[in-house]
Amino acid sequence: MRPFSAAYAIALGALIATPAIAGSELDAKMPADLLPMAKDEATVTVYSFTSRIKKVETAFEEAYPEIDLQGFDISSTEQIARLKAEAQAGVANADVVYISDTPVVLTELLEAGIITPYVPPRVADRVPDQYKSPLLAQRLSTKVLMYNEEANPDGAPVSNLWELTTPDWKGRVVMVDPLQRGDYLDLMTEIVLQSDAMAAAYEAHFGSDIDLGGAANAGEKFIADLFANDVILVKSTDDVNVAVGKLGQENPPIGFTSYSDRRDNEEEGWALQVANDVKPAPGIIFPAILALAKDAKHPAAARLVIDFLMGDESKTGGPGLKPFYVAGDYVTRTDIPPHPDAVPLDAFTAWRLQPAETAKIRAAVGDLILTLQ
Repeated sequence: MRPFSAAYAIALGALIATPAIAGSELDAKMPADLLPMAKDEATVTVYSFTSRIKKVETAFEEAYPEIDLQGFDISSTEQIARLKAEAQAGVANADVVYISDTPVVLTELLEAGIITPYVPPRVADRVPDQYKSPLLAQRLSTKVLMYNEEANPDGAPVSNLWELTTPDWKGRVVMVDPLQRGDYLDLMTEIVLQSDAMAAAYEAHFGSDIDLGGAANAGEKFIADLFANDVILVKSTDDVNVAVGKLGQENPPIGFTSYSDRRDNEEEGWALQVANDVKPAPGIIFPAILALAKDAKHPAAARLVIDFLMGDESKTGGPGLKPFYVAGDYVTRTDIPPHPDAVPLDAFTAWRLQPAETAKIRAAVGDLILTLQ
């Protein structure tokens, strides 16, 4: 398995050069020094790719009642489009950008100067270098194959991704439309990048060499066969979770979603579990990024929010990190222990996203999917 540092940091050197960062006195300030200025600013706006920003909003305002945090739940794909449009119009609505989809973020937001890096000095020595540059990763998130544990108490009902292309799973695989959500397009792109592994998995499952049938490689063949097998495309990850995880199903579908959504099993009546043993991999793991919006109107409050989201000095990171200290999210701070209910990161078999490589062929994979829909 390729180390994440190679996938996220070293490989990026071939893709972009991190823009020079203008020296900012605010960047070196600790929370106690930022607070008086943040109080004067009185408000701060966060664009977030996760709905958990609402829990952060409540916790932040309890910690800093003089500051109004306005959190907007906006998918990474929508954020990128909105931030580019706002920059073109000379408008700065966001202060903090909390986002995934790094292949596009790095090329279309960071390289373009629409967002800028910030690492809170309070935690800088407790975050590995590969998660601080070119942008700060608060945690690692996922898009992986999940199944209904209630209906399958002995483990995942499949052991190989190619099973999803067989008649047994026709019309019973669910995922968000990759053309609508960047994380899912990144997943499809990684499958293409892992074509050698997909070819080996095909041979292991079917007992013969793969017949590409006109496809360029085994990854593209898998995607074509998956769509030909009536994959169900939905609008949101929650739609996947309900379809796959709902309790009381005798023969539930399987689907690609976020491992961390297991946190809602009890509250929502789901039985989601990750298919970590599926070959060649259950999906992807990738960084969840925190950055400053260029020309943020509330720069001190923005830095205070990022510091808050990186967790406090308690064992599990306190209220700022609580929504993300769950099984299936992997916090990047080295002093916070892994969640006890999660598959250990070194045993988690998902592919580590390779942003530079993904960026090269992502559009072509999107074009392929467009022809299959």
